[in-house]
Order: sequence, then structure tokens, then C-alpha cells
Amino acid sequence: MSPPGRPAGEYRRAQPEGPRVSPRPDGRRGGGDWHRFGLRRTLLLVLSTGLGVVLAAELWLTWRTVQDAADAAYDRSLLGAIKAIDANISTASGGLGVELPYRMLEFFELTASGDVYFRVSTEDGLVTIGDVDLPPPPQPLPTGQPRFGNATVFDQPVRVGSYARVLDVPLGAQTQAQRVIIQVAEARRSREQFSDALLRQALQRDLLLVAVALGLLALGVTWALRPLARLRAEVASRPADDLTPIVAGGVPADVRPLVDAINHHVERYRRMMEARRRFIDDASHQLRTPLATLVTQVGFAQRETDPAQLQGALHALKVQLDETIRQTNQMLTLARADSAELETAALDLVAFAGELARAWWPEAEQRGIDLGLDAGVDTLVLPAHAGLLREALANLLHNAIRYTPRGGHVTVRVEATSDAARLAVIDDGPGIPDAERARAGERFFRASNATQPGSGLGLAIARSIAERHGGRLELARRTAGTGLAVTIVLPRPLPASTTRG
Repeated sequence: MSPPGRPAGEYRRAQPEGPRVSPRPDGRRGGGDWHRFGLRRTLLLVLSTGLGVVLAAELWLTWRTVQDAADAAYDRSLLGAIKAIDANISTASGGLGVELPYRMLEFFELTASGDVYFRVSTEDGLVTIGDVDLPPPPQPLPTGQPRFGNATVFDQPVRVGSYARVLDVPLGAQTQAQRVIIQVAEARRSREQFSDALLRQALQRDLLLVAVALGLLALGVTWALRPLARLRAEVASRPADDLTPIVAGGVPADVRPLVDAINHHVERYRRMMEARRRFIDDASHQLRTPLATLVTQVGFAQRETDPAQLQGALHALKVQLDETIRQTNQMLTLARADSAELETAALDLVAFAGELARAWWPEAEQRGIDLGLDAGVDTLVLPAHAGLLREALANLLHNAIRYTPRGGHVTVRVEATSDAARLAVIDDGPGIPDAERARAGERFFRASNATQPGSGLGLAIARSIAERHGGRLELARRTAGTGLAVTIVLPRPLPASTTRG
């Protein structure tokens, strides 16, 4: 009898990838408190605020545009007056003379709706004709290019146009060319009234457009949220036991991930409820007979007066209690395998199988069975739930040791392929008839050649745990003779391990 002698390997629990977001003390995970107002109100609040900002920016731009347009239009009139005065400047007398176009200035004053000022002077200021209170240009003027700016005359805001040109004949005894400065100013009242009128029209137009936009926005938001209202009404009208998936048809594309997440959660809850219902049904079905048998055996023991017969009754009672406890534990294990969250960690299957084989070796030795480990690789690491996998392998070893006759062999074999890991338990027992092997792994199914008491849950537990890991359970006869080979096949995402030489 050869006990397996492979030391158990160590493994580290896999660490979650990426940073974890800690919830806030109030239970929310971030975001503004204004989301509590509801989606419709939030959208209208945000979009109307945005429209208000756009309206303010548009009004400011309109005001600048109106100011520029009014200045451009009225400055042309100023330039016309400057040209008219310039055309009437004379130096024939040796001095500077101006014949003012009074009719043109009167007409200009009428259009300006206010006072009009003019001044004609030499650049050095020695000769000045007109309003001396009109401020000179703040900066030197380029020749032949008019300049316009704002100024104040007698505490009245005015618009001043300035123009400089070279006199045809220098004044007096001057030998160098001289420039004459022509300035015309008008009150800003008329252009400001013009600008205010245009700005009021623009404000009325923009307010009307914003009102229409807000109305269309409210209608659009209400129309866009109608599928959510229908979805809410559909979910609210469902019976409490209706766990069918929510139909995503007609739901906006942005909401479909939420519907899919809800359906996923509902499906998990449905499976959990189904597992709970199945467990209750299984428990009520499978424990009724053992409990009734226990009551009968207790009653028999109470009536027995022969000590030898009483000991036999108590022994039978203990055997039945042990089997009932094991059956209850198996049902609990199966329920946990069906519904528990699968948290995997890196696990060395070779060391894991060796550790479990050593734990079962005393039981095999007591029954006269040779229990050994056959590993075709030194290490075979893959993500798995060690607790559930231990339950699966323990059930397979329990069945194999119970059904293998004295002197037989039970082998735990670990193999690796390119895409899977194979954890098998091979025995010399009677096996399962070929016609019934397809049903092996069903709950409470027992083969017709079964000779040991049991519940028929061992293979069901192993199959459920294998499927929870994304694998499968395979059953086959041994290569030679009778017996049974039960293999848990697990997907293997890690690279192939180093094989023995």
C-alpha cells in the first residue's frame, strides 16, 4: 500500500485589479446632489441654464455688432462733413481761410439730432478756426487717413472725426510743408438711440427664440423620456413572482446597458430562488424517509429489553444518523455550489490533489485499498475556488473508496492539455452501466448496480462545481477492465506547465 508523498504547494489569493472606489459616508458614489431632482428636471435645468448663458453671450455680441454698425454708418456722415469743410479751405490770402458750407452743416446737425462742432487748425495750433474747446487728436494723425474716436465737449459725449492733410501752399513765410487738421464732432445721442432700438429688437427676437426653444426642449425631453416611463410602468405592474427578462425593445440605446444589467441581476436572483426552491423540494423529499426510519428505529430501541438486541438497534440508529447527516451536508454543499459567489484564486492542482489524497489515505488503508497520486506535471496552476473544488474531489474519492473492493486501487490523476486541466479519480469498482452513464450527475440518480447506501448527490455536486468553474464532468470506463474514471475538466488560461523529463 503506497501513500502519496507529494508535499502540498502554497498559493496566493489573487488580488483584484485596478483601484477600488470607496463609497461616500452617505452611501452615494459621487456626483452632484442635484441629480436627486429627477432626470427630466435635471435636463431642463441644465439645458435652460445653458440657453441663458448662450442668450447673454449672444446679446453681448449683438450689442458689439450694433455699436460697430452704428459707428460705421454715422462715421460716414462725419467723414462727409470733413470732406465738405476740406473742400472749402483756402490759403490764397497767405493765411488759412474756410468758407463754411452752412446748409450742409445745418442738415448734418438735423440728422445728428444734437449739437455739431468743428475745428480747422494747423498742426502746431497757431491758427485755429472753429470750436477751440474741441479736444485735439490724442495721437498724431497719419496724412490722408481719417480717425474716429469718442470725447467730451461741455460735459457732453461726442463722436469726433479727425483728418490731416498737407496744405498746398505753406502759410506766411513758412518754407516747409504744413499740415492742416480738420475735426468734426457730433453728439452721440442719435447713434445711441439707434443702437438702443436695434438692441431692443434683438432682445425681443432672442427672448422669443429662447421661449420657443425652451418649449421645444421641454417637449423633446418629455418625448425622449416616454420609453422610460413605459418601462417604469411595465416593471411596476409586474407580479412579485415575475422574474422574466425586461424586453429592451423601444428603449433608448443609452438605457439598454442599464436594462441588460437589470436583466442580469434578475437572472441571478431567479437562479438563486430556483436553487432555494430546489433545495427545499430536495430536502423535503430526501429527508422524509431517513427521518421516518430514525423514528422507527428509536421506537424499536425503546421497546427492546435484550441488551444485545438494544446494542444492535443503537448501532443501526447511528449508521442511519451518519448517513442522514452526510446526505444533509451534501444537499447543503450542492445548494452552496449552485448559488455561492465564485471567488477564485491561484491554485496548484498537483499540490492540492496530493494534499487531499493524503487526507483520505487513512480511510483507504482501513478498507484495504491502494490510494495513489499520478501527476503528469510538476505544477499546474489555474484560478479556482479551493473550497468548492475540495468538496467535489472529496465526493469523488468517497464514492471511489466505498465502491472499490478490498485490494483494489484508487488513483487521483492530474493531467494538463494545451487548453484544460484534468483532475480525475479512477477506481476498480463496478462502475456505472453504459446505458445509465448519461444520467450520472443528475440529482438523486443512483445506478442500478449500486450496492452502498447513498443519496445520489456526489456526482451532482462534482458536476455543479465543475460547471461553476466553466468546465465539465466526464465519466468513462477504465482503460482496462471495469471500474470508473470520473474527470473534472477545468479551462486553463495559463501557459502550459513544465512536464516531467
